[in-house]
Amino acid sequence: MKGGRGDQRQKTNYRNPAPTVDIIIELIDSPHRPIVLIERKNPPFGWAIPGGFVDYGESVETAAIREAYEEISLQVQLIEQFHVYSDPNRDPRQHTISIVFIATAKGQPIAADDAKKVGIFHLWEFPQPLCFDHDRILNDYRRYRDYKIRPTH
Repeated sequence: MKGGRGDQRQKTNYRNPAPTVDIIIELIDSPHRPIVLIERKNPPFGWAIPGGFVDYGESVETAAIREAYEEISLQVQLIEQFHVYSDPNRDPRQHTISIVFIATAKGQPIAADDAKKVGIFHLWEFPQPLCFDHDRILNDYRRYRDYKIRPTH
């Protein structure tokens, strides 16, 4: 049927937030279970929780394990999904949604991929500046680890 509705297809373009993962990695073979942070090689510059974009066709769990290995050269064991952070202004480059995991690892992290440097930090000594909303994430994590209080929003 020519000219009917079946021939008129409307194409819709969506602008959706990009899914990302961040991995709070506790070094369980070190006293006080310090965490690993990276100093970013690319903008925005500063210290960050290891993480990155989820690839098409990839689960968020697989992305978290991959990103951790790519950035700090350690195999991680995902312990739990911690929280989702979705403030449209959390990343100055674009609107992202981050699924944050808590993971454990053993060994000495080595900076790789887009990590300029890697650092091991106790909960009472985070470096500055922290990128994105990672100060909020780490404060939420500290409260969860110390008092078992989860973020509510």
